[in-house]
Amino acid sequence: MSRNLPITGSIGSSLQLIDIAVVIAWSLSTLFFVFVPIVNETPLRVLFGLPLILVLPGYVLIAVLFPRSDDLSWIERFTLSIGLSLAITPLIGFFLNFSPWGFQLVPVLFSLAGLTIMLAIIAALRRRNLPKEKQLTLPLHELTYAVRQLTSDIQDSAPNRTLSILLLASLLVAGATTVAIIIVPKENQPYTEFYLLDSEGTTKDYPVSFLPNTSQYVTIGIGNHENRDVSYTVEIALVNRTLNPAANSSSINRSLLLDRYTEKIPDNQTSERKVPYSVLEAGYNQLQILLFLEDVPAESVKDQERIDASYRDLHLWFRLRPV
Repeated sequence: MSRNLPITGSIGSSLQLIDIAVVIAWSLSTLFFVFVPIVNETPLRVLFGLPLILVLPGYVLIAVLFPRSDDLSWIERFTLSIGLSLAITPLIGFFLNFSPWGFQLVPVLFSLAGLTIMLAIIAALRRRNLPKEKQLTLPLHELTYAVRQLTSDIQDSAPNRTLSILLLASLLVAGATTVAIIIVPKENQPYTEFYLLDSEGTTKDYPVSFLPNTSQYVTIGIGNHENRDVSYTVEIALVNRTLNPAANSSSINRSLLLDRYTEKIPDNQTSERKVPYSVLEAGYNQLQILLFLEDVPAESVKDQERIDASYRDLHLWFRLRPV
C-alpha cells in the first residue's frame, strides 16, 4: 500500500519564525522562573534553565549563520546547537569574571538570555530577507508523516511490533528517569567558601610588595553552605616560612597573631570583610589566614599544627621593600 506525504505547504509557510518566537519566549520565561519568588523554588527553574544553557544560544547562532533551509539538516543543526552552547556559556562567564559585575548568577543569566534574544532577532531578520521557499521552517509535516509511518509499521509484523514497543519503553524509562532526577530533591553536600580578595573586592591588586609599617588591606570572604547557621572564627597572622625546593617542603620559623574575630553567618549567606593590617618589622614573608568551624584549638597549638587543625586556610606571599 503506497503512502503519500500530505501536502502541508500552507502550514509550513506560516511557521517560518515560530522557532525564533519560541526561543525568545523561553528565554524570558527562564528569567521569570529563576528570579520570581516562590516559582523559583519549583522544578520549573531547572526545566527552563537547562535548555537556555545547553541548546538555545547555539541554536540561534546557527540560525544566524545558516538561515537557509538547505544549509544544514535538522540533525546537524541540533548537534551544532549543543556544541556551540557549551562553548558560548563558559565564554560569557569568562568575560564577566573580568567585569564589574563578576561571575554571579544574575549577570550570567541575564547576559545569556540577552545574547540569545539578540541573536534570535538577527536570525529572524536574516530569514525574512530570503525568498519564502528558501526560508527555514519547522518540518512538522515530515514529523507527522514519520509518526504515522511508525504507527503503521508496528502493525506489519511481530518483530517490528516488538522492536517498536521496546524502543517506546526505553524512551519512557529514560524520560521518567530524567524527570525524577530533576524533581526529586537532593541533599546538598555541606561546604564553606573561603576566599581572599584585594581591598577593592577583586583579584587584581593584592598587597604583595610594600614598605614596613604601612597600612595594607585584604578582603576575606566566607560563604556558608553548611545547611545550618555557623559561627566561624578567623585568625590572621604573619608567618616567616622557608621553602626547601629539594625536598618539596616548607617550614615555619616564627609566626605572629595579628587579629582574631568571630562571625555568625546564616545558611546560604556570604560575608565579605575588609581587614586592615601592617607589618612593623622585617622577617615575615607570608600572610596566613585560618578559618575555624566553631571549635578553636588551644593557644598551645601553633604554626603548622595549627594550620592543619583549621577548617580552611589561605595565605598570601609578600615582600617588604627596603625603606
